[in-house]
Amino acid sequence: MFLSIATTHRPATDLGFLLIKHPERVHETELPFGKAMVFFPEAREDRCEAALVLDIDPVVLVRGRGQGEGLLDQYVNDRPYAATSFLSVALDRAFRTAMTGVSKDRPDLANTPIPLEICVSPLPAHGGEALVRTLFEPLGWTVTAERIEGVDGPSRYVSLTLNGMKRVADALTHLYVLIPVLDDDKHYWVGDDEVDKLLAKGGAWLAAHPQKDVIARRYLKHRRSLARAALARLSPEEADVAEGAVPRDAAEEALEAPIRLHDQRLEAVTRALADSGAAVVADLGCGEGKLLARLVRDRRFTRLIGLDASARALERAADRLKLNLAGGLEQQRVTLLHGALTYRDERWKEADAAVLVEVIEHLDPDRLPAMAKVVFGTARPKTVIVTTPNAEHNVLFPNLNGGYRHPDHRFEWTRDQFRAWAAEVVECFGYSAIFSAIGTPDERHGPPTQMAVFVRPQ
Repeated sequence: MFLSIATTHRPATDLGFLLIKHPERVHETELPFGKAMVFFPEAREDRCEAALVLDIDPVVLVRGRGQGEGLLDQYVNDRPYAATSFLSVALDRAFRTAMTGVSKDRPDLANTPIPLEICVSPLPAHGGEALVRTLFEPLGWTVTAERIEGVDGPSRYVSLTLNGMKRVADALTHLYVLIPVLDDDKHYWVGDDEVDKLLAKGGAWLAAHPQKDVIARRYLKHRRSLARAALARLSPEEADVAEGAVPRDAAEEALEAPIRLHDQRLEAVTRALADSGAAVVADLGCGEGKLLARLVRDRRFTRLIGLDASARALERAADRLKLNLAGGLEQQRVTLLHGALTYRDERWKEADAAVLVEVIEHLDPDRLPAMAKVVFGTARPKTVIVTTPNAEHNVLFPNLNGGYRHPDHRFEWTRDQFRAWAAEVVECFGYSAIFSAIGTPDERHGPPTQMAVFVRPQ
């Protein structure tokens, strides 16, 4: 992974004083997971550039880990190659003094905004270019985020370039906080001390950031109590704005509200379930239980199971379904489970039908095979219903500006891409698939949502 900071301030070589690094030397820092090297590819009076290259040892990353993951899962991943929380740790170690805004040799300059150009590549962007912009632009950066092409098309990685008049210390804290926020998967356990780190590095600017709740939630690995504590310390009057306070699909629903797409989607799935003859239904990735609330009114569905990785979403689902109230739904008919789609789970194996409504796009593409193996290969319900956005239709949403419909989407597929994935499922697991449109199709760009109903032969 590669990060560079360049300036055209004159004399540009003052960047060395601000970073506390001599431009004529290579500076190496040993880390628990590898080595960080800082060097200056260019050091002229009119332009100076400092580069940070992180060399991660993938063998070190798996030492001492348990046996819960397979060998390939441990060694074949993007951790050694992409700009993640490892890079934030390296930034802190290599530029710790510079981040404080202190320069013994250029104290006045350390407090002065200078023209900076920062490049980071490859940077995981869970949420797409739109999220990158919503994170950096409010801080005054001009953002260029170019999607990096993968083997099968655009990947989830971007090459990021930032331009702006900034103090070097501020620029470094922006990167330190926001790189792991974009990756949305820190490599280490997060505890109370991580709140202190977030506030120490981002407190000066985070309180006024319009996406502070997203930043706190992702930086703290979606630990609700920690996010709430961080936001309470930033803005006590907004202490209730924390992980889970805004439904995870609120942004997507607001975007699609004019065409009632959310309602149309649930109606289409309910009809398909009724047509399947299923009595026991598992809503995988049930969120706040909106589909379950529809299904529970239909007595053809004798048993309903909701599974979600978010404990907060399950709490809201229980409230919506009144599971915890006297006179509410009978517990034996509706069960809510905390769990992940990528791991075998015997608790919902009795389901006749499984539903994944706008769920698969929230998974990293490299986790889709594990999900498919669990759902189609292990549980093997008679019917599986999958809905997902049609990426071709996105150009018709005026406020989307080329991004994904939701900041947590890892990808959005075209119709051809969805059918290609479904064909792999059919071939691997012996199902057949029928495709249908949800929402009013556009003649050129197709429907806003696409649905596949997979049926296992008797």
